[in-house]
Amino acid sequence: MRTASERTVLTLLASVQLVNVLDFMMVMPLGPDFARALGIPTSQLGLVGGSYTAAAAVAGVAGALFLDRFDRRSALIFALGGLFLGTAAGGLAWDLPSMMAARLLAGAFGGPATSLSLSIVADLVPPERRGRALGTVMGAFSIAAVLGVPLGLELAHLGGWRTPFFAVAVLGLAVAAGARALLPPLRAHLARGVAPSVLPRMRPVVLLSLACTASAMMASFALVPNLAAWLQFNAGWPRERLGLLYMAGGAVTFFSMRIAGRLVDRFGSPRVGAGATVLFVAVLAAAFLPARPALPVVLVFVGFMLGNSTRNVSLSSLATRVPLPDERARFLSVQSAAQHLASAAGAVLSTRLLSEGPGGRLVGVERVALFTMALALALPLLLPLIQARVLRAEREARAAREAHTPAV
Repeated sequence: MRTASERTVLTLLASVQLVNVLDFMMVMPLGPDFARALGIPTSQLGLVGGSYTAAAAVAGVAGALFLDRFDRRSALIFALGGLFLGTAAGGLAWDLPSMMAARLLAGAFGGPATSLSLSIVADLVPPERRGRALGTVMGAFSIAAVLGVPLGLELAHLGGWRTPFFAVAVLGLAVAAGARALLPPLRAHLARGVAPSVLPRMRPVVLLSLACTASAMMASFALVPNLAAWLQFNAGWPRERLGLLYMAGGAVTFFSMRIAGRLVDRFGSPRVGAGATVLFVAVLAAAFLPARPALPVVLVFVGFMLGNSTRNVSLSSLATRVPLPDERARFLSVQSAAQHLASAAGAVLSTRLLSEGPGGRLVGVERVALFTMALALALPLLLPLIQARVLRAEREARAAREAHTPAV
């Protein structure tokens, strides 16, 4: 693929991720707003986030049965259409059950959209540039934080909490139209044939990769759905300045994720993941274990986003090298299922560890932080094991190709 075409595809896939991430991210800072309007206790907001991730997990398992049997462009457009319906339904919710139902619908299509985007990157970008490419695509997380979340909070302030849901739904339709117009047909994986198994072969490296994904996502999403409430009611951050905080954190990670991708390409995922984990755990210890945060709130939030996003880049870059070419979409779909199921488990578990105190204050945050810190340590332990097996498999595949190449 020529550089210009590759850049166009990566920009479009970053837009897909932007809509998907924004759809998921905006619900968390908006949580206290719609919780008041719909009569939902702040300690139960994890159930709203957990609904999305649980549905995405089920959709990931279902997608593993058939995603590799279709043109990736057609499947992506279909997933974006379903995401539009689920997001718009969130703006029509009237209580906790209806909001959870809307998030279930959004998650059922958002999960496959993510795995399809990563599959397209893995199909089109060679391994030596894949870390940088994934850093670009996953940079949508930062753009959502820098621009999308603050804009969503401002739209909620001006037009009510329902307005951001409708705005993101319309944006999703526009990106689906862009995918239809700009993406080429993506059927190369069909020419190789579909493997007899409907799931990727559960080799040890696959199981290790799924375990690493699950531990990382459960760790972060025990805290993520509760951050906005903690910032406002525990740390005393004003609601009207919440958008500025997300903008600051997103601005830092917008650049840091690209740097992280380059560092992964140069030094490898294990080293980058280990360094990011040290930062992540240190920020959690300073922020959530004392009675009052030992760091300024801005540093806490920026450090959390920086450490967590860099960990995700290092993990995703290595995970794309785990599956065989003919099982890539199915593997990434199963990985998405593991990711979202673990996220749902972390979010729901946090509701069991937390309670609501006077004025909406969250009680028990230090227990959630200790749980997150313990799980976060699994990533630097598992990444070296995964990389060793990936490198061994790549050497064996290269040797097999050379053995079957006719001498000139």
